[in-house]
Amino acid sequence: MEVGRAPRRRVSPAAAAAAVPSLLLFAVLFGAGATALYKHASFFDRDGDGVVSFSETYGAFRALGFGFGLSSVSAALINGALGSKCRPQNATSSKLDIYIEDIQKGKHGSDSGSYDAEGRFVPDKFEEIFAKHAKTVPDALTSDEIDQLLQANREPGDYSGWAGAEAEWKTLYSLGKDKDGLLRKDVARSVYDGTLFHMLAPNWKSPDEEEEQELSVIRES
Repeated sequence: MEVGRAPRRRVSPAAAAAAVPSLLLFAVLFGAGATALYKHASFFDRDGDGVVSFSETYGAFRALGFGFGLSSVSAALINGALGSKCRPQNATSSKLDIYIEDIQKGKHGSDSGSYDAEGRFVPDKFEEIFAKHAKTVPDALTSDEIDQLLQANREPGDYSGWAGAEAEWKTLYSLGKDKDGLLRKDVARSVYDGTLFHMLAPNWKSPDEEEEQELSVIRES
């Protein structure tokens, strides 16, 4: 447990869905011209400038309930891997910044194919995940079934793709599993356009705002 930090409570996806303003979900789901992958990445863009900085990725993971260590490592890996791939030639900011206008360039191999090359959601490929791997409960995945999915999608020698796919699915399972340890199909679907993130952390704050809030809690205690 981290010293000096107020405890966080993880809200279940089902409970969070009821609390999210309908207009916010409408904007997330039906943003004009935006692909599903762009909407997914936009959650991390706290100030809406089209660029996801290291601190924004870190802050987003903290808002979703992850600890300091995992949030720091995740931000380093994500921004380190995607910053160069999604970077315009004339960019002058940090090499760790992710330009989400070109987020589709950050797609990795060994995935399910639920995003196409342009970052659009592919319903048939998503349905295929559950048709092939949801053997215990229809329309839900267990932890073991996710491992089987990852193994089935691995392309020979694509080690970075293996790592990326595993990190994504393990994070999704951690965020979305229910009390029975099942990742339901509707919850998994909601991560592709970022809806799940907005459900779980509708008003996440930047790292500086969060730190000030936590110091305020400490002073008042």
